[in-house]
Amino acid sequence: MKYQNNPPDASALMTSARSFGNYDLSSALADLLDNSIKAKARSIEIKCIRKDDGPEVRILDDGSGMSANELHRAMRPASTNPDDERARDDLGRFGWGMKSASLSQCRLLTVVTRHDGVLSGASWDLDDLADWKMGVLEPEEIKALADQRLLERDGTEVIWCKCDRLSEFGQVGGKGFNDIVAHAKAQLSLIFHRYLGGEEGLRKLKVNFNGDALKPADPFFRHHDATQAQPKETLTLDGQPIEVQAFILPHYSKITAGEHDRLGAEEGFVRNQGFYVYRQHRLIIHGTWFRLVKHGELSQLVRIAINIPNSLDAMWKITLDKADAQLPSGLKSRLKDIVDGLKRKSGKVFQSRGGRVRNEAGKTSVWAKYVRNGEVRYYLNREHPLIAGMLDEDDKDRAKAFAAALGIIEDCFPVVSIGEDYSSRPEMMNQSVVDRSTFIEKLDAALPSLLLHVGGNMKTLHEILASTEPWSNHADIVLTHLKEKGWN
Repeated sequence: MKYQNNPPDASALMTSARSFGNYDLSSALADLLDNSIKAKARSIEIKCIRKDDGPEVRILDDGSGMSANELHRAMRPASTNPDDERARDDLGRFGWGMKSASLSQCRLLTVVTRHDGVLSGASWDLDDLADWKMGVLEPEEIKALADQRLLERDGTEVIWCKCDRLSEFGQVGGKGFNDIVAHAKAQLSLIFHRYLGGEEGLRKLKVNFNGDALKPADPFFRHHDATQAQPKETLTLDGQPIEVQAFILPHYSKITAGEHDRLGAEEGFVRNQGFYVYRQHRLIIHGTWFRLVKHGELSQLVRIAINIPNSLDAMWKITLDKADAQLPSGLKSRLKDIVDGLKRKSGKVFQSRGGRVRNEAGKTSVWAKYVRNGEVRYYLNREHPLIAGMLDEDDKDRAKAFAAALGIIEDCFPVVSIGEDYSSRPEMMNQSVVDRSTFIEKLDAALPSLLLHVGGNMKTLHEILASTEPWSNHADIVLTHLKEKGWN
């Protein structure tokens, strides 16, 4: 057999590299921040600038920088072997990170760096790649291009030009661009929250993004008194430790609207429940149960942190863009047990907020009951203002029909089914609203009828809401919502 060199076409390979992984602006920037952390940077500045000829992005750090040889090696596609042993704090793997992440967003990548006082610079231009032609910057070019701070101290600056992926056909509107940047800020605050907060003994990292200092976005809300933090547990896989800690977030009635929105993020609590997998304390994937259980309403407050060492990348099948992983089979059984136990606890958080049939002075419940001759019967409380308002309608036929509907509901009350379910699976029983926005939506639907019931008297309306189920169970939310509507 004969052999001959058969290298890939430079332009074809580098253009294809733009589609390695599933990068957006936030995940691409995250890959570059990984490199800055590896270089022992304490401060990173990100600038996303919208220009007439297209966006430009600059990432400057105060890390150790690179020598010319190190820079050229870092610019080489697939510069490291993913199977090589790496330092414990190394957040890279494939040797493609800086190139694939950068080129996923731009067509011209330039890196300038200063190490031990010596400046170096190199670039890849996808429009001029014949024979793997990498640009090597002259000293004058570096001084004209680099941030002034880089000329005075060690560090690295990555510059993206021709950012066609941040625009549409070369155009980008102000709102669209601002939305992209805002999303990237939020994601980086989450991905690197342990570094931004200096947790787990990590060197505290300062990141400034378009003039805003990023603040750590703790997905577990650990500072809140109502968050239930479970004990840490250390599992072992292939002789390597894996730290696991579970959290049950507070019920929405115990946090503010702003806190609720931040914790729910763009897709809400249901989509953000599940495992939060960290690789060397850098978040790589979240909002998944790895098909161990289904996403559900009663488990929406459950979040489980898993921290893995970089030595287990292959077993977890970490992807190039660090946006996905697969749960090793050796962990499935124990994690399934943890999840099942937490779902029961999470269900009880909502269950405890549900209604109870009880007679309290000054309180109006939805359900009532009477006991006679050893017999118990539940019925809907006709004195509840919402029910009373419907029964007192001027349209007598409609009022009679509503009364008949109430009677049917009471006659068909599923006593046996409820008893069986509560006896066998009490943790799954839940009749209360599990979402803040749904609660407010139902409140808004009831307010016109309640206001009519009290003859438009706002003071009386407030009194009724404060003493009537279900609104009295969430008095703070109701009061805040009324103030926002101007119904003081």
